[in-house]
Amino acid sequence: MKITFNISGLRRTQWHEYMVRFAFGGAVTALAGLIAKRWGAEIGGLFLAFPAIFPASATLLEKHEKQKKLRTGKSRTLRARELAGVDAAGAAMGSLGLIAFAVIVWQGISHYPLPVVLGLGTLAWALVAGATWIIHQTLWRSLRTKRLGSARHSATLAVPQESSSHRKVR
Repeated sequence: MKITFNISGLRRTQWHEYMVRFAFGGAVTALAGLIAKRWGAEIGGLFLAFPAIFPASATLLEKHEKQKKLRTGKSRTLRARELAGVDAAGAAMGSLGLIAFAVIVWQGISHYPLPVVLGLGTLAWALVAGATWIIHQTLWRSLRTKRLGSARHSATLAVPQESSSHRKVR
């Protein structure tokens, strides 16, 4: 998979869909703040790790695919689920980066200036998330190649071979 930037998705998204994402993210952040105020920053921080934008994005992906279905007359339910799955995989990879970010901030905040710690944490997030994506792509490509190779091999074995004693004489 090649990473690309396509602004056509920005044109397909209505302003109120951005507001839904913003409101959902804000509500999760406010809830985390209330939890932190009541039970402490450690517990509140756990709720800040909730993927505030992902649920809204997944539902918008499904909505946009259904709209395409109406325009083209084709069933796009499976495609919407596949897109949400790819989005979820990306969120999981980004979450691994967030773990690196959190560990660096947690360990460094009391010893170093805040901008330095946040900069290092952001760099760690980008490196871990990027490395996770590269590893995922490499493993996926390797598995796909092995599957294709074994499928070709089994197809070759499944084709009956004509022996010299059974050949027709013309």
